[in-house]
Amino acid sequence: MQLPRNPVKALVLRSLRPQRRGAPVGRRDVLLAVAVCALQTVMVLSASPGNGRFPTLFGWTLLTCSGALLVLRRRAPWLTVLGIVVCVGPYHAQDFSHLAAVPGALVALYSMAVAGPPLRSLATLCGIVGIMVTVMSSAGKTHELSDMLRSSGWIVVCVLFGETVRLHRNYLAAVVERAERAERTREEEAARRVAQERLRIARDLHDLLAHSITLIGVQTSVAAHVLVADPERLDREAVAKALESISETCRGARAELRTTLEVLRAGDAEGMEPLPGLSGLPDLARSACDAGAHVELSVGESAHALEPAPAVGAAAYRIVQEALTNAVRHAGPAVRVRAVVEAVGEALRVSVVDDGPDGAAPAPGEGAGGPGGFGIAGMRERARSVGGTVEAGPRAPGPGFAVTALLPARPSTSALASSAAPRGALS
Repeated sequence: MQLPRNPVKALVLRSLRPQRRGAPVGRRDVLLAVAVCALQTVMVLSASPGNGRFPTLFGWTLLTCSGALLVLRRRAPWLTVLGIVVCVGPYHAQDFSHLAAVPGALVALYSMAVAGPPLRSLATLCGIVGIMVTVMSSAGKTHELSDMLRSSGWIVVCVLFGETVRLHRNYLAAVVERAERAERTREEEAARRVAQERLRIARDLHDLLAHSITLIGVQTSVAAHVLVADPERLDREAVAKALESISETCRGARAELRTTLEVLRAGDAEGMEPLPGLSGLPDLARSACDAGAHVELSVGESAHALEPAPAVGAAAYRIVQEALTNAVRHAGPAVRVRAVVEAVGEALRVSVVDDGPDGAAPAPGEGAGGPGGFGIAGMRERARSVGGTVEAGPRAPGPGFAVTALLPARPSTSALASSAAPRGALS
């Protein structure tokens, strides 16, 4: 059940509904009934002669039944009141000790008022007073009517006290339930943010390590091919270039991984290096070219003039990085790739298209038949985090693969909030 945000409103709604009944008879109910019966017995024995005559066996039976019915006060409060009225009516009609029957009736009325609803309690109270007035008027005891009305004030006070207790309990229950619901919401939100943080960390590590390791693998294959293909005419310059590319890729990966770990340990990104953006795309293209790919990169002036938000620039950078990694991995190191970043209205369009394998045997472990990964899913998550979209699939017609992303230069607040991670989240 979802409660209103306002506890007072919840209190009003609860007061209009009866409380859950049907509770089993407990030990305290039996003890209370026994205590009331004992109290009524003491009141009969200590009553003055002017308070009514001493009960007969029939009177004792009615008085005892009125107290014993209290064992049902929580299971059926209204029926308990009705049963006590049935017992007390003949008891008073026989002019037995009047005060002795009061404790059981007051406890029953209080229990009924606590159980609610208030309309039934008020109707029952009016009905009891009305019956008392009618009986006394028909019996010709109008001179005692004023005394009876004054004594019935205890009945009204008892019902009002029960209503007060019920309202207080409902208010506390509403506050407690609201606090528990808020706690559950906080726990669910914390779990959601932790899961989102894990996805972000996994995505960033994937982008970093997959790109770097793929390039290192390709460059190592190139160096091994040069060493094995023709040892008699070793191209030392080609080997040195391949090894230098490997070293450069390792240094870049190590620096970016160090920045990532510093963000995780520090808990925030203050003082860390800025997010990668459009300005880092030439370095990506250069590292892919060092691995043997032929990359044509075009970043239009309109894209820089658009001044996309840092999160958008980082998303474009990671999408191009993953597209280049997939092209080198699945199409071979000599793949031809065209990457274009341009402005389309108030959005960035990122297009990365490769021509597929060139017919030569791909490097070991880098062929098109390699196992699939999470690259495309990661690109879609990147785009979705800033309110954009990604389309990826084979080119039609012709061989190759195409990735096209459309990213708003100024993502909406809702898009950023839905993907916002807690302190220490990676971008």
